[in-house]
Amino acid sequence: MTDHPVEHLRLLEAVLFASKEPLGEKKLSNYFNEDVDVKALLKTLQEDYQNRGVQLVQRGNAWAFRTAEDLAEKLSEHRANVKTLSRAAIETLAICAYHQPVTRAEIEEIRGVSLSKGTLDVLFEAGWLKPRGRRRTPGRPMTWGTTIEFLDQFGLEKIDDLPGIEELKTAGLLDARPAINAYTVRGEMELPFDHPDQPESEDDFIEEPLDENG
Repeated sequence: MTDHPVEHLRLLEAVLFASKEPLGEKKLSNYFNEDVDVKALLKTLQEDYQNRGVQLVQRGNAWAFRTAEDLAEKLSEHRANVKTLSRAAIETLAICAYHQPVTRAEIEEIRGVSLSKGTLDVLFEAGWLKPRGRRRTPGRPMTWGTTIEFLDQFGLEKIDDLPGIEELKTAGLLDARPAINAYTVRGEMELPFDHPDQPESEDDFIEEPLDENG
């Protein structure tokens, strides 16, 4: 076990179970005194649940209890999907995930077609995209990036866990059209905007990205 007070672990466990969405470490720390190491508590609780049917998982800087991956299929219900994403929405989500923060104009340049306002609205309402600040360029365009909910939906701990180009090819998920290949070639060609492994200059934005700690 650990040297952490049992009451601290119980409280943390209760808060996480009661939440409908992943909770950031900053928000979780509000339930404890300043001298309590919440990150260490989370790691301990994660270890305690490691071999159980429900496990504590990390999604960016947020945490949540989720069904163990090897049991998920046995618990799933097969229902008709009454609402699916359009091809434009799927492509837009992929572009934002691989090249965030990205502007509407950059999305259109990669896709090779104009983007309807409704496409971004759908992804925003789903909780998978959010504004990430404005660029210091003419018109000060808004940039977009993924959210904790996006990571949780696709079972990712961090955005770096997204599959690379070779994995996409192997899975048969890589579209052969040049416009779409542009966002899957990570770092292999020069793009009109920064790639996620190259941090943006602080002068590029008017606002700082939103805090993902909750």
